[in-house]
This record gives sequence, C-alpha cells and structure tokens, in this order.
Amino acid sequence: MDGTRAVGLLALGSFAMGTDAYAMAGLLPDIGADLGVSVSLAGQSVTAFTLCYALAAPFLSAALARRGTRTVVVAALVVFVLANAGTALAGSYPVLLGTRALAGAGAGLFTPAAATAAVALVPPERRGRALGLVLGGMSAGTVLGVPLGLLVAAGAGWRAALWLVTGLGVLALLGTVLALPPVRGAAAPSPRDRFAALARPRVAVVVAVTFTQTVASLGLYTYLEPVLHRTADVGSAVPYLWVWGIGGVCGSLLAGTLVDRTGRPALLSVALLGTLGGALALLPWTGSPPGLVLLPLLLWGAVGWAFVVPQQHRLLAGEGGGKAGSGAAAVGLNSSATYLGGAVGSALGGLALAHGLDARWLPLPAAGVALAGVLLHLVAVPALARRAARTAPGTKDHDDGTGGADATAVGSPERNAP
Repeated sequence: MDGTRAVGLLALGSFAMGTDAYAMAGLLPDIGADLGVSVSLAGQSVTAFTLCYALAAPFLSAALARRGTRTVVVAALVVFVLANAGTALAGSYPVLLGTRALAGAGAGLFTPAAATAAVALVPPERRGRALGLVLGGMSAGTVLGVPLGLLVAAGAGWRAALWLVTGLGVLALLGTVLALPPVRGAAAPSPRDRFAALARPRVAVVVAVTFTQTVASLGLYTYLEPVLHRTADVGSAVPYLWVWGIGGVCGSLLAGTLVDRTGRPALLSVALLGTLGGALALLPWTGSPPGLVLLPLLLWGAVGWAFVVPQQHRLLAGEGGGKAGSGAAAVGLNSSATYLGGAVGSALGGLALAHGLDARWLPLPAAGVALAGVLLHLVAVPALARRAARTAPGTKDHDDGTGGADATAVGSPERNAP
C-alpha cells in the first residue's frame, strides 16, 4: 500500500476519535437526565476523557515504546473500542467517568502515533498535507459523525450513539490491522522523553500556546449546546455543530497547504489563535438576526482545527530538539497539552455554570484565554530568537514577530524524519 492510502487509514481512525470526542457535547443533557446528574456534572465526563488523554496516555505509550508505530495504533484502537462499548453500557455516573477516562487514554495513544506515522509515510514536501489529512479526519468526524450520532440519539437514546462510535472504531481497527504497513521510527516516546522535550525553551513555548488554545476552544465546545440556547434560543444544536465541523474540515485541510507553501508555521499559528479569540469574543452578540451565530461558529471551527497543523509541523520538524525521535516526543507532549487544556477548560466551564454564570457569557473568558496565548507567543518567541542570535551570530531573525523558528520548521529532511 502506498503512503497516501495508509495515511487515509489513519484519517479513518481519527474520524472515529473525532466522532467520539465531540458527540459527547451534544449528548450531555440526555446523559445527565438518564443518570440523574446536572449538565455541568455530566460535562465532567468530558474532563475525564481529556485529562486521561493528557496524563495517562504517556505512560501507556511508554509500555509500548519498543513495539513501533503500527502496534501503538492498533493497541490504541482496541482500547478505544472497548471503552466506548463500556460507555454505552454504563449504568451509573462513576462507570461513565471510568469508561470515558479509558477512551481518553486510547485517544491519547492514537493521535501522536498517527501524526508520526503520517509524516513517515510520505515525502518531506507532502508532510504538511499528510498531517492536515489525519487531523481533517478528526474534524470530519464532527461534520458527519457528530450530527449522525445526535440523530441516532434523538431516535434511540444516547447509548445508541455510543454504539455507533464503537462500530466506527471497529472499522478503523480492522482496516489498520489488515492494511497499515510497518512504519519506520519510534512512535511512542516515554514520559521522560516528553519531559526532556519540555525542557527545551522553544518546545515549551509552542506547547504552552497550544494549552491556552485548547482551554479556550475545546473547553468552551463542551458546553456549546447551553451557550447556543442562551445566545440564540437554539432548540437543536445539530445544525450548528455541523457548521462548526465543516469549518474544522476546511481549516485542517487548508492549513497543511498553507504550511507547505509559505514555510511560516509560527506566523500562521499566531494569526489563527488571534482569529479564534476574536470569533469567541463576538459569539455572545450574534443572537440576532437569526443565523448570524453561524458565522463565528464557522470561523471558530476553521481556525481552531487549523491551528493544530502548524503547531505539530513545527515540533516534528525543527523545534522538536536535536536527537532522533525528539520530534515524536515533542508531538506527544503537545498532544497531552491539547487535551490537558481541554480538561482544564471543561472543568472551569462547568464550575462557572454551576456557580451561576449565564452560559451566554461563557465565550468571553474563553476568548480572553486565547488572546493571552497570542500575547505569550508574541513576547516569548522573539525573546528566544534574540537569545539564539546571541549564541549563534550567523543566525538571522525573521521580522514578523515569530523569531527564527520557521527557518528550522521547514528544514532538512533528516531533521524532519521521526
């Protein structure tokens, strides 16, 4: 099988992950009613998913570190399938939390391994597109899988939606077992490798900015249904989730092309994050005329998903460090930061709602976090570039506020190799 088709298999797995992670936001009212808990408490099942993605997955990855990318991908999909079957069968709130935590661990195994495999399966000049395709598979899950899951839930209950997700996971697992070739390079960096990556200042800044983006974007998405209800008096959130997901697919696919053509992933990252903050800040005032709320939703989905592509490209290319495999360790760290940010955002959003904050205004603190990430980037990255220039006098800084990071992000093929 050629590299492009193999990347398509990874995108199928991402599709299943995206359907699972993002369908839960629309199922929270039904889950809460069935299990006798509030929406804000049911939202902590999303926190359990994202927290275990961030914290448990690195240790599971370490146990499989010597097995290679294909083994990690298969193991992740097995965990994912079993966890979602368990969620569909959950009869109590503690069981729900446990199975969502297990599903998060499976997703945490899968995503960095899939990203590492994608860039290893294609030539260097197509790596941005490969990353975009894998991430586009996850956002496609929000466009096709999430509305389908919510429609199934409306007709047969929220548990049927989880069985649908389980079936998608089985399909991805079978395809991977039968057709994914062995992939060169380590796919499962150890926790020690990830912490070592965090000690590198450039990596630490990229990861910290990713954290702020996901606190804002994924944290707010968890409570999108009550936000839409209070902002625009929305009955069913399905069409709005569909628009958000369409934006995500477009953003993921276009971002890879932009990275490949411009060679400026750092500049692209900060522009996308600033746009995200603006879109979220406008959301509370788009309740009328009818349909106006779709515009910030579309923009939010596009820039929120597109942001991941240049960030991972930077880490897999020049900013992962020096030794072999450090790019994979940095991507694993960034993936953990992504879902740790989602966990923190979900927890804080639920806490705010539980203490009486009107859901209409929840996008405003999320926008503030996103803009704080822009400020962090604009302050820290040029400072690191000046520091690098002092230690290497021949290095030239870019004048766009992104420092010298982009020069290495599109650097030599041997540094791009995972």
